[in-house]
Formats: sequence, C-alpha cells, structure tokens
Amino acid sequence: MKKIAFALAAVLGLSVSMAHAGDKIRIGTEGAYPPFNGIDKDGKAFGFDVDIANALCAEMKAECEIIAPLDWDSILIGLKKKKYDAVVASMSITEERKKAVDFTEPYYSNNLTLVAKKGSSVDPANLAGKAVGAQRATIAANYVTDELKDVDAKLYDTQENAYLDLASGRIDLLVSDKLPAYDWLRNEQGQGFEFIGDAIDVNDKIGIAVRKKDDELREKFNAAIKAIVANGTYAKINEKYFPFSIY
Repeated sequence: MKKIAFALAAVLGLSVSMAHAGDKIRIGTEGAYPPFNGIDKDGKAFGFDVDIANALCAEMKAECEIIAPLDWDSILIGLKKKKYDAVVASMSITEERKKAVDFTEPYYSNNLTLVAKKGSSVDPANLAGKAVGAQRATIAANYVTDELKDVDAKLYDTQENAYLDLASGRIDLLVSDKLPAYDWLRNEQGQGFEFIGDAIDVNDKIGIAVRKKDDELREKFNAAIKAIVANGTYAKINEKYFPFSIY
C-alpha cells in the first residue's frame, strides 16, 4: 500500500513527507558551528541544533538520522537533491532562501554582534580600513558587505575558521551571530576578546528548512516545536547551553 500511495502522490504531483511515510527523517546539519552544531572526536554530531532535532523527532514519534558534517555553502543543494529531508543548522529565514526552500516557524532568535580583542582601538563607529571577518553566506556576511563601508571584508567557509583568524590577529573585528560568539568568548581561545558596541538587531529568526511543498513535514515540525516549548523539553535543552532563553 505504501508503494501505491507514493506512486499516486507522484502522479498527482503531491508532496509526500518522510514522517508521514513512517520512515526515518534524515536531518542535515553543518557540524562546524558550536555550540549549535559540531562534530566530536568520535565523529558524532552534537550541539543545540542536534538536541532540538532529536527532541522534535521524539515528539513526532519518528526515527531521526543526523547527517553531518555538511558544507554550509551547499547544504540547501543537498536538501533539494533529497540527500536529507530537513536542515536543522541554525539557518536564518531569509527572503532569498525562501525562494529555494520552505521554513518552519522559528525555533530561536538571534542578533548580530561585533567581537574584537580586549583593549583594542577598534571603534564600531569608524571601521574604515579595518579587516572585518564573517562566515560566508550568512546574515553576518551580508551585514559586512552591505552595511560596512570602506572595510577589508574577509569571508570564511566556517565560523571556526573566522575565529581562528580573529585569534591570530589576521582580522581586526568579527561580525558574528551573538549566541555562538557568546559561547566562544567563554572558551580558552576567546578569553582575550570581547563584544564591542551594541548588539545589532536584524530581526534574525532561525528555522528548519524543508523542500518546497513538503507541507506535511513542515507542519509536523511546527506542531512539535510548539509541543516541546509547552512541555518544558525546549527549556531543558536551552539551559544546557545558555543561562538565558533564546526562544
């Protein structure tokens, strides 16, 4: 019957959700954006995104397979090619991305922030001539290239490589999502650095990406997000990573 249902849906041009089919939900994540997603020494994915994905699958009573690490620049291409069914990778919901994929309701919110060496002479109001870094193909990168004038923009394939260049002095300033930068400032590499200036509110909402017209899976995720917020599961995951709510 399952094969017949799939064939009929294909003929009618309907979207068939993996969750509806009762199969494993394959969830892609980057694996290079701690504390949201990373890869441990055993090659296993970890982080806030991974915990949220597993909690959502448990709420939907679906088996969850985490696929990582994935290249950020091509992560949505893999989704469209059906290498996985959803992307849970701290992805900002943007109008440009919505042309290619559909998004759930947000599962957390984010601001941008500026990070520089403690005691540096970097003035957020006058960055002309400064080397300013950000991860490529992100809201932060857009801010650097579109809003900051006369800077030497340095864009990186991963957030971790951006941190490395900031720590080594190859860039003067990093424009970053506030939450991963907050985590980095608490570890050994980030001890000599600090936030400068005010947080930048870009109305950044983070959602789960699914393929266009996969409405059933998207709505199942939406219902599960609401459920784990209501039953306290979300708060427990949040507290594991941050001493304040990010929802």
